Amino acid sequence: MAVVAVPFDESPLETSPFETSTSDNLPRRDHEARARLHEVACGAAPVVLARDRAVPLPEPFGDLVPGGTVARGSVLRVTGRPGAGATTVGFELAAAVTALGEWVAAVEVDATLGPLAAVGVGVALERFAVVRRVPPARWATVVAALLDGVSLVLAEVPRGVALGDARRLEARARERESVLVVAETHGAVWPGGAACTLHAAASAWEEHSASVVDTRRLRVEVEGRGAAARPRVGELARAG
Repeated sequence: MAVVAVPFDESPLETSPFETSTSDNLPRRDHEARARLHEVACGAAPVVLARDRAVPLPEPFGDLVPGGTVARGSVLRVTGRPGAGATTVGFELAAAVTALGEWVAAVEVDATLGPLAAVGVGVALERFAVVRRVPPARWATVVAALLDGVSLVLAEVPRGVALGDARRLEARARERESVLVVAETHGAVWPGGAACTLHAAASAWEEHSASVVDTRRLRVEVEGRGAAARPRVGELARAG
């Protein structure tokens, strides 16, 4: 099994990808790149019934998130310093979706989202697509297109995302009932809102004997909104 990788043209956008008032305002698009992106995004679009508008999270991860589920159409923030485990937290969310037989797409700023790390937390690689090295100028366009066709988009946030684009991506996720997970793993900050913030606070390896696989323990802090605003703190353990 292999991760689907979609290359993108490096030419910059001249305008926001959401400006549609006239044809002159539309950004230039590479036809081959958009065709490949469309194939990934729309090739496995799920049919979601009303009773299935939340993604259940397995324990112990589900114990940290309010209600133990992620609402479809919501935005989640994942934060944490390098090495603290923020990428692993994002993969935990992706694994919950692929376990349902649905597709996840990841959007990379740099080549940091490795398939071995993904499969290590349970992500089904046959339902996991990665769009690699997306230029910041095309980031919003790529994320918006993927939200049209997959159940969850895990997107590393580049620097300089406009507030207007962030709000439109929130609206796109809500309309398509797809989950958008924005990962602040490169020093950038998501300017929009989020239903929940998951912060990877610390990561440590627990050594065992030579015959036993080492264990990585992640300390995760979760904070929601409204009734779920009270922070929750817990630990995730994964074999290394």
